[in-house]
Amino acid sequence: MIGQSISRYRIVEKLGGGGMGVVYKAEDTELGRFVALKFLPDDVSRDPQALERFRREARAASALNHPNICTIYDIGKSGEQSYIAMEFLDGQTLKHRIAGRPLETELILSLAIEIADALDAAHSEGIVHRDIKPANILFDNDNEPKLIDFGLARNVEAEPESTTVTEGTPYYVAPEKIKRERETFLSDMYSLGCTLYHALTGHVPFEAPTVEELVVAHVQTPPTPPKDVLPEITHPTSDVLMRVLAKNPSDRFLSYDDLTIHIYNARSQLLIQRTTQTPPGKGGKGKTSWWRR
Repeated sequence: MIGQSISRYRIVEKLGGGGMGVVYKAEDTELGRFVALKFLPDDVSRDPQALERFRREARAASALNHPNICTIYDIGKSGEQSYIAMEFLDGQTLKHRIAGRPLETELILSLAIEIADALDAAHSEGIVHRDIKPANILFDNDNEPKLIDFGLARNVEAEPESTTVTEGTPYYVAPEKIKRERETFLSDMYSLGCTLYHALTGHVPFEAPTVEELVVAHVQTPPTPPKDVLPEITHPTSDVLMRVLAKNPSDRFLSYDDLTIHIYNARSQLLIQRTTQTPPGKGGKGKTSWWRR
């Protein structure tokens, strides 16, 4: 498709793809800007369910206006190809930045505040994202995190779907989704908790040799406290993550405002601890944070 034109968009290069779409960098020839153009893969483009889910992404995301949510510009169809034109973000995903190693706690707590606020904005419009994971948090040129890919999003009033538990990503899936119960903003909160756990420790909360064992762990096995995985993680930070990862949704924070307050507190405690432990003049000289690269 490189070099082809779809409506007013000229395809420049392939950016990536997965089960729910192939994404290209394209030039909007009318407005003179680059966009990310997302298409359904050829093998599912004629699947009515997949096509509806694809369109649902556009409807869900286009209703949102938040600095930490990727902007949807356009939805259209050219021949047999349906597409969404989205904000082009020339940066890395959180998945790439984790790369098997823990990231700085203070910076991940800051990210958590921004993404929690984005999810709160989505929920205020009645939207549950349903696929929060490191690959769906992308950084722009200013290193601001953006929540992307509402391809699995649903209205909070929708009935549970009789789909397989592997829809979405099993490393970050909420227990209630596995049990095919109604998903709410608390399901996204759990998935955000799994994502933050991965970023803070370098490990996902649960690992297993098979998908079946993995989803059982989400439902039945208590996660190892982050502080036990990485001792330098503070107790307040570890406690926030453990509450977010509660099996019963009602045992999690009951609003994103409540979650954010506890994250702010954990970050404040972290700064206090660093102030009391770091000798004057020794605070991080010569160190470059990945957040500012």
